[in-house]
Amino acid sequence: MAPRQRLSADQRRRQIIEAAVRVLARDGYQRASVSAIVAEAGVSKGLVWHYFTDRDDLMARTARQTLVDLRDHVAAGLDLSADVPSVVRAAVRGAAQLHRTHRDQLEAIRQVVQNLRSSDGSPQLGLTEYEETYGFQEALVRRGQEEGSIRAELDPRHLAIIYQGAVDTMLAHLDAQPGLDAEALAAGVAEVLLGGMAVPPPH
Repeated sequence: MAPRQRLSADQRRRQIIEAAVRVLARDGYQRASVSAIVAEAGVSKGLVWHYFTDRDDLMARTARQTLVDLRDHVAAGLDLSADVPSVVRAAVRGAAQLHRTHRDQLEAIRQVVQNLRSSDGSPQLGLTEYEETYGFQEALVRRGQEEGSIRAELDPRHLAIIYQGAVDTMLAHLDAQPGLDAEALAAGVAEVLLGGMAVPPPH
């Protein structure tokens, strides 16, 4: 019998987070106990406490890591050498497919964002979780302004916020109305965004 492979700290952390995603998506936040996540991951509670300080820490880090994973998944499908309007269209289209390819991850993030609270009752996770994502989007906007495809007078930060808000709203509608045509909705969202930010083609 082959010896069991010893997982690195990052792999163990990933194993626990992926189990938390599955439990959150299946059972909801209130029933996503550490015991249920331990059983799903096939690890001991002691191992969970080795990597996470408490349940709230596990929940917050699960949501943050999953948000990064989704962003990286969409980015991996982009041709970043294309002009910026083409990248925006492809990114919106890729994001729209997440409701089909990454339903558990989207639901896990939603469960944590809606339910994880600080001691004063305020949400622990919010728009600050998008800071790194905004940074990537701002850099893309600046490249578009340099290449002349995005209007130079617009603030890259504002465009990043507007873009992310539109994508989040699109995903919420796809979740609430699974019969919607994701491709058509994504195309419409992209065209509305680009209608306000792209430099019109010369007549």
